[in-house]
Amino acid sequence: MTYIVAEPCIRCKFTDCVEVCPVDCFHEGPNFLVINPAVCIDCSLCVDECPAGAIFAAEDLPPEYEKYVALNEELSQLWPVISARVDAPADADEWMEVQEKFQYLQTG
Repeated sequence: MTYIVAEPCIRCKFTDCVEVCPVDCFHEGPNFLVINPAVCIDCSLCVDECPAGAIFAAEDLPPEYEKYVALNEELSQLWPVISARVDAPADADEWMEVQEKFQYLQTG
């Protein structure tokens, strides 16, 4: 099992989760974070730290977020590791309530 960052993270990008990760498995994109499944040790520390509720155990991933399994793997190979908390975007709290945000994902 690994953990997956899913759609609720898009445009929120809170980084509370990266501070507690003991293996630096998070990678940062323009408006989203991903977890490298090859590095994640399944400790689950990040889950409770995410204010947006965007991190799921792979086995508990809601069906509508299934595409995020491959997306986390793919983007973790392209984006740099993030291991320290940074400020969330100024409008992050507003985006927490928005549903169906995939079209806002920036990959480059």
